[in-house]
Amino acid sequence: MLEKAYGSAVFGIEATTITVEVNIDKGIGYHLVGLPDNAVRESSYRISAALNNNNFKLPGKKITINMAPADLRKEGAAYDLTLAMGILAASKQIAFTDLAQYMIMGELSLDGNVQPIKGALPIAIKAKEEGFTSFILPQKNAREAAIVEGLEVLGVDNIMEVIEHFNGKKKIVPTKVDTKAEFYKNLVLPEFDFSDVKGQESIKRCMEIAAAGGHNIILIGPPGSGKTMLAKRLPSILPPMSLEEALETTKIHSVVGKTKDHGLLYERPFRAPHHTISDVALVGGGQYPQPGEISLSHNGVLFLDELPEFKRTVLEVMRQPLEDREVTISRARFTVTYPSSFMLVASMNPSPSGFFNDGNNPLASSPQEMQRYLGRISGPLLDRIDIHIEVTPVPFEKLSEERKGESSVAIRKRVTAARELQKLRFKGFKNVHYNAQMNVKHIREFCKLSVDSLSLLKTAMEKLNLSARAYDRILKVSRTIADLDASEDITPSHIAEAIQYRSLDREGWLG
Repeated sequence: MLEKAYGSAVFGIEATTITVEVNIDKGIGYHLVGLPDNAVRESSYRISAALNNNNFKLPGKKITINMAPADLRKEGAAYDLTLAMGILAASKQIAFTDLAQYMIMGELSLDGNVQPIKGALPIAIKAKEEGFTSFILPQKNAREAAIVEGLEVLGVDNIMEVIEHFNGKKKIVPTKVDTKAEFYKNLVLPEFDFSDVKGQESIKRCMEIAAAGGHNIILIGPPGSGKTMLAKRLPSILPPMSLEEALETTKIHSVVGKTKDHGLLYERPFRAPHHTISDVALVGGGQYPQPGEISLSHNGVLFLDELPEFKRTVLEVMRQPLEDREVTISRARFTVTYPSSFMLVASMNPSPSGFFNDGNNPLASSPQEMQRYLGRISGPLLDRIDIHIEVTPVPFEKLSEERKGESSVAIRKRVTAARELQKLRFKGFKNVHYNAQMNVKHIREFCKLSVDSLSLLKTAMEKLNLSARAYDRILKVSRTIADLDASEDITPSHIAEAIQYRSLDREGWLG
């Protein structure tokens, strides 16, 4: 007897439907083909124990299972439930044998409990696209899959629930989620707020500009000056995610099993990997490629604390994703692409000791030590960071103030208004949504300067010995400052402020 059940394989953030063909014939044996990995091959032991512990059995006949397409590698234990249902249907142990309308995924424990899987959201999206009406999966993944409208999502905790559903004894109650209503209801600010920051008004202004234009930023200052505290609060002033952004971000986190019980991610991601991270862990990869930290930061913030402490190879592999806003990982048999449009926020001490040019501190580093330290960051990487800002320690008088600073809510309103202007400006351009994404052609079109503004920029570049890489960066940042002022023209005051944010291009820093 031949029966077919349907599962799914996830590559990148897209799913591919897998047809599980189960044939039971005379003889003895269990044959599983179709390029399964070890975890899939071991499924027979889990399925046998799960069925025996629930008063069912693995047929004592010749069982041949093909997982098509046969040239696509199948990995993981998430096919256990698919295989089990195919076997039960082919052996007539369940009455309902028309499995063509069901997508089924789930890992089985030996007692028959169904364990969570990875990639539930992309699988659900693919199931809907290919005309499946129902998706049976672990209960813990049900709300995530139920984000997809028009697909009946049936969450289960035990294999017996699935068997009774197919035998007509007890139907599984579908999980329903009003995605739009829940999304807008759960739009709340993160726990960190800029009102907690004492002093640092100029730095907060700089963070506001970075958020408004989506600019990458590096904070340079001694230990204890508040770099990490400021970085953690940046997501609180970024514009709220749209529903489309939330779905795309959730798909990436779903692939690595990092979604929460409520399914959809409502807040922009904030990822802060340790400086000992490997290049594969940062950009993604592995034998079976998985998203790295930069893809998990998609539509959010990637914070690299103590940037020069990261291995040079790790920083260099990040250059292409910063430019293209996606990561492509190639293997002999396939290639996967993960989106990685994120804001890079980096922080660093100005020298190994952290107290460069501080004559009162015995740990102060020499200019030569400081140059070697900063030299760990390559020019091409630095070229992709629009804003450099020096962070100085907060004086005691500011720390002891009881008055709170401006809240993230107020700052976010200005940032969102500036982003709306940019959205209208770049409406006809593909893959350009905010100022940081402008290329040379866009800069020439949207960052035209008056004679006075051009003269000021020329004078600044000559007197401060600014590098050539600073020119376009200053224009981009000045465009964002003008947008925050709701100004169509870039004035000399906008240029003057943008020039302040190129510390590492000045003579005496990187030269």
